[in-house]
Amino acid sequence: MRWLTLYARSRQVPASLAAVVLSAVAVWALVRDGGGGPVDPKVPVFVLVAGVTAASIGLGGQDLALDRTAAIRWRPRRAAHVLLIGTVVCAVLLAARTTGAELAATAFVVRDSAGLMGLVALGAVACGARYAWTPPIAWLSFSVFAPPPTGVPTQVATWMLLPPGTPTATWTALVLATAGTAAYALAGPRR
Repeated sequence: MRWLTLYARSRQVPASLAAVVLSAVAVWALVRDGGGGPVDPKVPVFVLVAGVTAASIGLGGQDLALDRTAAIRWRPRRAAHVLLIGTVVCAVLLAARTTGAELAATAFVVRDSAGLMGLVALGAVACGARYAWTPPIAWLSFSVFAPPPTGVPTQVATWMLLPPGTPTATWTALVLATAGTAAYALAGPRR
């Protein structure tokens, strides 16, 4: 178990987990007395994006050369790390629902956390762990200001804000999750 503790420390997991929980608590505090109406889908998406960006720093170790030359198999560990990011971010937001704040449907949270998990993994491969947060933030920024989703291209562009059950949004999230996890597991973070 010592190797898991060392791995978690080297990937700054305690600090990332604290940031994920604090962002969820802050949003929960803001929406819990919101009048009982439906919550804007941007609110849970902001929590999920904050969570994956906080966890993205752990996608790279202190010394990438050491990571690449270690005598352990990194591919399964990298894939597990990415999947753990998505699972924890999803679980934190779903746990906030148990307190009575209806932030979003479970299908919405699961879909968006999976897609954002893959997007942050793709960011680590393309930009490095230090800047892995840029693709989710850029995509969210575009989604917020994009025109209404009338066709497939705009539905792909705004997938994280679409209601659950939208096929284009589900497939976009699935493709991002699969491609991001596979790319990060195989290539690792960029130097």
